Amino acid sequence: MNPSGGRLIGSYLTMNPARMSRDLFSNGIIARRVISTCQTHRSKSYSGHPKVLTLDTLNPCIKTMEYSVRGPIVIKATEIEKEIKKGLKKPFTDVIRANIGDCHAMGQKPLTFLRQVVALCTYPPLMDTKQFPADAVEKAQRILSGCGGGSIGAYSESPGVEVIRQDVAAYITKRDGGISASLDNIMLTTGASDGIKSMLKLLKQADGAKKTGVMIPIPQYPLYSATLSEYNMHQIGYYLDEDTNWSLDIKELKRAVEEARQYCNPRAICVINPGNPTGQVLTRENIESVIKFASQEKLIILSDEVYQDNVYAADRQFHSFKKVMTELGGEYAQNELASFHSTSKGYMGECGYRGGYCEYVNFDPSVVAMLAKSISAKLCPSVSGQVAMAVVAAPPQPGDPSFELFNQEKTVVLDALKLKAEMAVESLNSLPQMKCNTVQGAMYAFPQIYLPEKAIAKAKSEGKSADFFYAYELLEEKGLCVVPGSGFGQREGTYHFRMTILPPPERLEEFLKRLKDFHLGFLKRYSDS
Repeated sequence: MNPSGGRLIGSYLTMNPARMSRDLFSNGIIARRVISTCQTHRSKSYSGHPKVLTLDTLNPCIKTMEYSVRGPIVIKATEIEKEIKKGLKKPFTDVIRANIGDCHAMGQKPLTFLRQVVALCTYPPLMDTKQFPADAVEKAQRILSGCGGGSIGAYSESPGVEVIRQDVAAYITKRDGGISASLDNIMLTTGASDGIKSMLKLLKQADGAKKTGVMIPIPQYPLYSATLSEYNMHQIGYYLDEDTNWSLDIKELKRAVEEARQYCNPRAICVINPGNPTGQVLTRENIESVIKFASQEKLIILSDEVYQDNVYAADRQFHSFKKVMTELGGEYAQNELASFHSTSKGYMGECGYRGGYCEYVNFDPSVVAMLAKSISAKLCPSVSGQVAMAVVAAPPQPGDPSFELFNQEKTVVLDALKLKAEMAVESLNSLPQMKCNTVQGAMYAFPQIYLPEKAIAKAKSEGKSADFFYAYELLEEKGLCVVPGSGFGQREGTYHFRMTILPPPERLEEFLKRLKDFHLGFLKRYSDS
């Protein structure tokens, strides 16, 4: 071991755990060596009282999983913010976070009606004050009538409060043009993530010669790769086509599944529509092709539709997989499908309430019974989150006292997101050696950056991916927090980053200005000429 390497490893032995996590993520060359050394050191240090749980005895699946959206760059951003508060001088006055789709943290205002209903359900005596509109009071009373003891402090049924599931079923039926949805096929969840993990858990078979395989898009939302690692399942990545605005290519799906069969047993395909991190909205034809592919390959479809309200492109509209599948008819209408929605995105942005639902159709009744048993072990999802989902599923209608204000607030949010999507893409595409597809929907831009060879070589010498290197320098020089494309997956030899379009227009403008200054300086600094 060289001396500098020895000093570096030694520094980890007394390091703050958060910093150690950040640095190990960012420096792949020394990570395994550091972990090994720390294991040896700590086992000696505590030889008088050996630990039952160590890195050696920890669940190996936890060690392999990664979730880049809250990874080392975000940890570093938090450290910088604390340093600024303490008066430490930086070349910028604040950190602009564009790493995660946390709407309210970026300044989006809560919807009045939603918060009124949650407030009334939380503290029912507010109904006696006469300060709330009649439809908010009526909705809160209906929800509380379905809660034990008339309180959201009581456990609900494991799949959720029945009257709220009725509203969700009615919402899906209306959304899909009258195609019926049943509350018996709906479970309310702690955010969409909880429902997705519940379904992936059902798919996992006993470990054997071949793992259970699940097809996920590349780029993908890291929840999927992290959960597959956690459950010891095999990730089957299929590449989205960047040249056609991140569409799905059926030839690519076939390539991916055929190659994967020698390593795993493929059981499902996940589709994120509208896309995260890529911002595409799939055409109906594209969805039909995926449904036919899943039927031919005998795959369950997992349809992540949390951005169904976030469609900005004039030539796109949201089509649910359930609607398209049902209208195709025949054998395709019999596909097993689980679809997911959330209160965290759309125009609501209520991430903290952790509200969501999963609708599952065409599942074997015995499997549904096992699902019910599985979720019962968690007792129930957050009832406050269920209340938020009740408002999403059944918002004020024309003629209701709250309709005009609700519709106005909803329109303001969606119009602003559309404007910021256009603003971001225009600015990103104006920069040399950067290209960004149209943000047709969702909340993110995912530009490709064409990095100089000197920058790539420098990153490699430090044990970092080139886009991580770019994003880390961007944070340290300009206070901008983004997520490297390597955290989502990308074709080899390409580099990207994901940024949200959530900051208010004036903050987004400041973000894009700082990004331009950095990018031009970075290209000049690492110029190959």
